[in-house]
Amino acid sequence: GGNELKYVSECVRSNWISSAGGFIEKFEKAFKICCPARYALACSSGTAALHLALAALGIKNQDEVIVPTFTMIATANAVTYLGAKPVFVDADRVTWNIDTAKIEAKITKRTKAIIAVHTYGLPADMDKIMSIAKKHNLFVIEDAAEAHGAEYKGRRVGNIGDVSCFSFYANKIITTGEGGMVTTNNKEIAKRVKILRDHAFSEERHFWHKYLGYNYRMTNLQAAIGLAQVERFKSLVGARIRNARHYNFLLKDVKGIRFPPRAKGLKNVYWMYAILIEDNFGLTSDALRAYLAQKGIETRTFFIPIHLQPTYPKSNNEKFPVALELCRKGIYLPSAATLTRKDIEYVVRCIKSAQDKAVKR
Repeated sequence: GGNELKYVSECVRSNWISSAGGFIEKFEKAFKICCPARYALACSSGTAALHLALAALGIKNQDEVIVPTFTMIATANAVTYLGAKPVFVDADRVTWNIDTAKIEAKITKRTKAIIAVHTYGLPADMDKIMSIAKKHNLFVIEDAAEAHGAEYKGRRVGNIGDVSCFSFYANKIITTGEGGMVTTNNKEIAKRVKILRDHAFSEERHFWHKYLGYNYRMTNLQAAIGLAQVERFKSLVGARIRNARHYNFLLKDVKGIRFPPRAKGLKNVYWMYAILIEDNFGLTSDALRAYLAQKGIETRTFFIPIHLQPTYPKSNNEKFPVALELCRKGIYLPSAATLTRKDIEYVVRCIKSAQDKAVKR
């Protein structure tokens, strides 16, 4: 909808299509202003951003990192890539973010960091997380993959922890198709990320590598799209918020639906319009999804908590009741910035129709 095609065409005409080219620096400069942060380093995905951030902090084999169990699996995988152990914490019932009251019980002498995920666009309780981290001398990584433009007490996410990570996957508020960004105010962290994302090439000698690096570079083509997207940052974020308000208004009288969480002092950017289908709705979340699919409306389930994933071993039969409840009840409704008011009204009519049919049975 903006300059995406124009900028990509410039890349093709100039022949600069790989990981060198002017759009990468322009994109980084534009995006860091949006946080705002002193440094922004583009990379190939949000997962790569997490991996680079953890590696730059020196996370290594046998270390432990506190991670919410209710999040996309990439958050935990990035920890595992380095041989470290993700230690899971349940979700908070009100915000759906990590339950800060349960973090300290999980800290051991091996704990090195806390990953704060801003779930579905609502910032985590950063004051509490930063206070815990300071008390125990831990790093804080913000996983802001779903939260471009979100604010915590007047501060943009991506500018609060030691280092932050964004995703630009196709369904994100800002997209490059695939891509990610590491932001930080720490010069040394930024320097290490920059080295590690490009095979750790040495400045003093060509093809000389002092560190184990990665091929996590972003292409000039992706950065060209990203720059055009950042030019529309305010409108893209605003569209998600307007969609959520319209959904909230139209669904306010529907029994059995719990709206996306809100909290005083926090700006939710509603990456996904995520709702809970309570037991008194009349249908399960799966039954409602099936009905909406018949009407041509695609929905998605919430994350399956990471502690349930086959790739992560069970330990001590620990329970995570809030994460399980969110998984059972949660669905995303269509959330794209391109939705019209008529689209949203159609979705809501179908939800009400599903409930009416269930009541009449």
